[in-house]
Amino acid sequence: MIFEPKEMILKNEKSCLFRSPYAEDAAELLRYLKETSIQTPYLMREPEEVTLSISQEKEFIERQNSSERDLLLLAVVEGRHAGNGALNSLGSLKRYAHRCSISLALYEEFWSMGIGSAMLDLLLKKAKELGYEQAELEVVSTNHKAVSLYLKKGFQFFGRLPRSMKYKDGTYAEEYTMVKFL
Repeated sequence: MIFEPKEMILKNEKSCLFRSPYAEDAAELLRYLKETSIQTPYLMREPEEVTLSISQEKEFIERQNSSERDLLLLAVVEGRHAGNGALNSLGSLKRYAHRCSISLALYEEFWSMGIGSAMLDLLLKKAKELGYEQAELEVVSTNHKAVSLYLKKGFQFFGRLPRSMKYKDGTYAEEYTMVKFL
């Protein structure tokens, strides 16, 4: 789905543009996947697991932009890619059509500027407009800033998955399942 671009002023008075990706963004989006995987242990992949080609990423962008119920949203601060958010249907089956998943991640240098909060608001608003009745997400239990944001936005805890992720050093991370009824 194509998102009508929206500009907002952040806490630090900088301008942030929220928009859909273009094919020309493919290389930057692949860099983003690798960099954010290096910067935080809260994402699902290791940097070396980002193996998509530019053409595969362009195809992914095209699928997202042509979807009727999925949205990939970029945050751009003063011309620099700051992060992404996504809204995805949980499937085409009628019994699941009321549910969507939400995800977002930012480059570390853009944390605590209000981008995640604004992006989450936009994704939740779009989800409601599309007829979704509940938004779901998973978050690592030690990601306290994200958990706090989700609670502030009305998400509730609905479960936990111990040892959900296993890191290279052999340690594990627990994830919470959170849901917001729209």
